[in-house]
Amino acid sequence: MRISRPTLRRRAAGLALPVVLIILAVMLVSSIYLMKSIHSTTLTTGNLAYDATLSQSVDLGLHTGFDWLKATAATSKTTLDTDSAANGYVALLDTTQTPRDDEFWDGSKTIAAPDGSGNIEYVIHRLCLARKPAGDAKNQCVQTAANTALLGTAVGLGTSLASDSPSYAGSPQVHYVITARLRGAKGASVTNQMIVLI
Repeated sequence: MRISRPTLRRRAAGLALPVVLIILAVMLVSSIYLMKSIHSTTLTTGNLAYDATLSQSVDLGLHTGFDWLKATAATSKTTLDTDSAANGYVALLDTTQTPRDDEFWDGSKTIAAPDGSGNIEYVIHRLCLARKPAGDAKNQCVQTAANTALLGTAVGLGTSLASDSPSYAGSPQVHYVITARLRGAKGASVTNQMIVLI
């Protein structure tokens, strides 16, 4: 028995509608996920740009602290043996504290950010255990020997490693850590550190 053509057409027409509806549903769900992805990417990009702006602002605190430290070391190095709260300087570092602790920021100095994003707070710590001169036998400081060698080697070219006592190219340099932070809007906070040898 032969099937007539109109019956065949009716069956084909009835199958196309569900296929088209399924394709439309998949396209609708895909477009929703695409919009969510674009929104998330936009928010993430905005947050990263805001963090970069805050980080650049907080660097002003690092540079301000470094300028004071460099000028003081050049003019009166003995001043660095005691605290100077007016300049955000602490002559020792309590190793039990971290920048997250409020006590870490005792003696800090606050300056205004130039872009109006808030106040920058910075503190300079000398990496010593006591408020005494760095060369004092009762004080322990993190120090590095001055190195005038070429090519990044620890020993100058043509010299020998054999010696009974350390031979420094100059006075040992004391380490200082400068920490600056900025608390921005919406709970954003950036903390940067810099280590200086003088």
